[in-house]
Amino acid sequence: MSTLDGVRYRVSGPADAPPVVMLHGIGRSLEDWEPQRPLLDADHRVINLDLPGFGLSRRLSGPTTLEGLAGAVWATLDGLGVTRPVHLMGNSLGGAVAMRMLTGAPARVSTLTLASSAGFGKEVTLALRLLAVPGLGRRLLARIDPRAARRVERSLFFDRAHVTEERVAMAVEIARQPDFAAVYLETARALGGFRGIAPRWRSELLARVAEHPKPTLLVWGERDLILPAAHLAAARAALPYARWHLFPDTGHMPQLERPEEFAALVRPLLAHGTGDGPVEQHRDVVGGNALGGQPG
Repeated sequence: MSTLDGVRYRVSGPADAPPVVMLHGIGRSLEDWEPQRPLLDADHRVINLDLPGFGLSRRLSGPTTLEGLAGAVWATLDGLGVTRPVHLMGNSLGGAVAMRMLTGAPARVSTLTLASSAGFGKEVTLALRLLAVPGLGRRLLARIDPRAARRVERSLFFDRAHVTEERVAMAVEIARQPDFAAVYLETARALGGFRGIAPRWRSELLARVAEHPKPTLLVWGERDLILPAAHLAAARAALPYARWHLFPDTGHMPQLERPEEFAALVRPLLAHGTGDGPVEQHRDVVGGNALGGQPG
């Protein structure tokens, strides 16, 4: 691991290979994408990072917003000398950040992979909505001990075998960072409230993303308890040019819970390189569901 201007990151793969940038969700860290690294870095420059204020990265100097997070990721990539267009991948909040990066600098983006991404519906787990209740959110975040962290991890996966002691320990370490609670609450309240994720920023962002139809892949877990799989239908309606896949018996992190299948899904997309147009619809079958077909 390395740090650049307070942002923790990890880079692997050939320096001259196409760059793949992976972004995690709210309150999480770059470890949520680590299983993809050995599957993709033989022929890609894989870049994982902790978004500012999350993981073990230092927070932004100003308020935490999608625009601020997107700008910080671009600044980190600039600092790493990344000059060619990147393949963006985002999970949950990271998906919304990736979309904001696209709208801010479309010429710098080759493809977009959104895994259980925020931005396509108001429904979100009650645990996140409770954070919007004045006073309650900070008390809840202050109580993240190993037992609470284990409950959170269990909510993320259908297969509980992924709830490892290492992941629980990492969650506790993240929660003990000095700015964790403040940044978490700032971000959650900027995106929504007790009634769910706010519609205004979602509609504005999706309209702007649709103006730049990059090759796009939408991936969801059928058993997602954080952002329900019903959001996939909304995502397909908002981005009709995108390919899509619904993993059965999978939770909120398909890139982690189904690593080999996920990598097999994204590889054809990454082969599109710097193409500017939408990805062609196919009915390739990977993991039991048709890409471009109807969810079963």
